[in-house]
Amino acid sequence: DKMSGRSRKYKIIFSPQKVSGTRDVTCDEWSFYLLPLDEDIISMELPEFFRDYFLVSGTLSLGLLLPPGTLCPSQMSYELWRDLEEESDTEGQGRKPEIGHVFLMDRDVDYVTALCSQVVYEGLVDDTFRIKCGSVDFGPDVTSSDKSIKVLLNSQDKVFSEIRNEHFSSVFGFLSQKSRNLQAQYDRRRGMDIKQMKDFVSQELKGLKQEHRLLSLHIGACESIMKKKTKQDFQETIKAEHSLLEGFDIRESTSFIEEHIDRQVSPIESLRLMCLLSITENGLIPKDYRSLKTQYLQSYGPEHLLTFHNLKRIGLLTEQSAGDTLTAVESKVSKLVTDRAAGKITDAFNSLARKSNFRAISKKLGLIPRLDGEYDLKMPRDMAYVFGGAYVPLSCKIIEQVLERRGWQGLEEVVRLLNGNEFCVSDSAVEDNLAWESQRVVLAVFLGGCTFSEIAALRFLGKERALTLALC
Repeated sequence: DKMSGRSRKYKIIFSPQKVSGTRDVTCDEWSFYLLPLDEDIISMELPEFFRDYFLVSGTLSLGLLLPPGTLCPSQMSYELWRDLEEESDTEGQGRKPEIGHVFLMDRDVDYVTALCSQVVYEGLVDDTFRIKCGSVDFGPDVTSSDKSIKVLLNSQDKVFSEIRNEHFSSVFGFLSQKSRNLQAQYDRRRGMDIKQMKDFVSQELKGLKQEHRLLSLHIGACESIMKKKTKQDFQETIKAEHSLLEGFDIRESTSFIEEHIDRQVSPIESLRLMCLLSITENGLIPKDYRSLKTQYLQSYGPEHLLTFHNLKRIGLLTEQSAGDTLTAVESKVSKLVTDRAAGKITDAFNSLARKSNFRAISKKLGLIPRLDGEYDLKMPRDMAYVFGGAYVPLSCKIIEQVLERRGWQGLEEVVRLLNGNEFCVSDSAVEDNLAWESQRVVLAVFLGGCTFSEIAALRFLGKERALTLALC
């Protein structure tokens, strides 16, 4: 501009912190931290947070104001809470809390849920189109035109709000019924006199057209999801996942993963299945680890060597060590039986328990429902519906149990198996006088991201227990 003799004013806005400006450019900052995505969801929208914290730096800097009655199962969140409490000892005195409980959940407490295929509508929309900052771009395959449309996905969308938390198998039926209802409302125009028609046009027609447009988009999205998932053998993938969660047909599931890799269905999906196998089985048998790794690198390229290294570092894809072999386990069991000293028995049990955490936690908390007949996905009875009735999300089950027990009493063994630290901080003076409405407000904070399956499950829990659940 200077060279061309053009005079302008320039302003650059940096987020979250500004850098110094120059004589020609003024700088400002936008302290962007929490973004309200919907009535019950706020987010920092930091897609790199999980990698930056859990893999790279291990440092955290968040400014969250936490009210009394906070429950947290992890060491990282405990340290965060302690630091914030020291900084604001006097600020909260005399203030009536609006939230009864806060749960701080590190993502590494529950990797299994994040690795399972999502089958609620909002989760599938995210998997297929990627939801960013509460909106999604629907392409020509959805819009049935040559244009893409950005759609805001929240409770203001009357169609989306009714299907977002539903199992995908129920969505088409709802959309079909919705289409018939809309058509019936349009058909009311027949037989109207002039005044009635005028009122219809001024009061209802605009809303009906908007609802019809959204209905068409969601039907198009469903069709696009179906096409993609059919190509990926989605049902077979779900079947393999359920087998891994239940601990049955592991060899058959491993063969499915090998076939998945060889056919080059999806590099991400193949890795996800491998990680799920690793975590549910407490690491892969060395022979299986080497075989799957070799096949993956041959199918998708040697550049993924670093990927395997990173996954191993954070415990997502590991190889069983010599101490995990059957002989070593038998030795520990023998030690458990023969050592009579209480301390030695505890030590031996702890060293053994850490090697079978998911199976032990699943059994303790009843994460795999016992079904009598077919699970009714249209009228679900528990949070397991978000995974087709096969699995209750661990993160959500922990929240449910702590609320039900009003603390961690009876969950000590679960906490030990999670290798985490729970803590409960409460102000008894506040608790005694706390209004019932305040006690019913719960904030669940996921550090490292959460899935739409977990959001749907917690909304179900809130509805069942008459709780106001907010998520961050």
